[in-house]
Amino acid sequence: MFMKKNLLNKSILIAPSVLAADFGRLNEEISGIELYADMLHLDVMDYHFVPNLTFGAPLIRCIKTKLPMDCHLMVENPEQYLQELAEIGVASVTIHFEADKHFHRTLTRIKELGMKACVALNPATSVEVIRDVLPILDMVLVMSVNPGFGGQKFIDLALGKIRQLKQLRPELLVQVDGGINAETAKLCREAGADVLVAGSYIFKAKNKQEAIESLRK
Repeated sequence: MFMKKNLLNKSILIAPSVLAADFGRLNEEISGIELYADMLHLDVMDYHFVPNLTFGAPLIRCIKTKLPMDCHLMVENPEQYLQELAEIGVASVTIHFEADKHFHRTLTRIKELGMKACVALNPATSVEVIRDVLPILDMVLVMSVNPGFGGQKFIDLALGKIRQLKQLRPELLVQVDGGINAETAKLCREAGADVLVAGSYIFKAKNKQEAIESLRK
C-alpha cells in the first residue's frame, strides 16, 4: 500500500512514531494524525538489543488505524515476533543486521508471511553488510541516531548512506529515523530519502498537521 502511494503521488512519505505519543490516549493521538500521515511507525524494544523497553504485540493489537503499520524491531531474535505481527496485520517489519544470526532466513520469513521485509542500519553499520540481500528488500531504514531513545540529535553520517543506497538500487525505498525535523528532513529529501520517521516533532507539536506538512516541503 505505502509503496504504491509513494510511486504514484507522494515525493516523501511521513511515518509518525507512536513512541512519542501519549499512551494514555493512544488511539485518540493516532486519530489526530491519520488524515495527514502515510504510515504508522511502531518501535518495539526488548531492553536487550537496545537499553530501553517499550511495547509489543499486545499493545499493537489495540491500535485502531487505517494507516499501514510499519514495525521496527529493535530486539534480539526478531523471528519469534513475526507470526503474531502478521496475524495482527502489520504491513512491514524492519529488523537489525546486528540482532539476527540468521539474517537472510528471517527476511525470507517476513515475506512469506505477507509483510514487507526491511532492514535497519545503525549509525556505525556500513551499507556493505546488506549488499547481498538488497535484491529481496522492500525498504532500508537508515538510523540517524543510535537506537533506543527518542529526542536525539541527528547524525549526519546518515546522509551518505542514503545516497549510497540510492546508487546501489535506485527504486529501493529508503527510510530515515532519528532527529527528524523541518531542517533535517530537507537534508534527507535532498539526499534521496523516501520515508521520514518523526516522533516528538509530530506528537509534541501544537498543530500536528502543520508539523507533518513541514517535513514534506
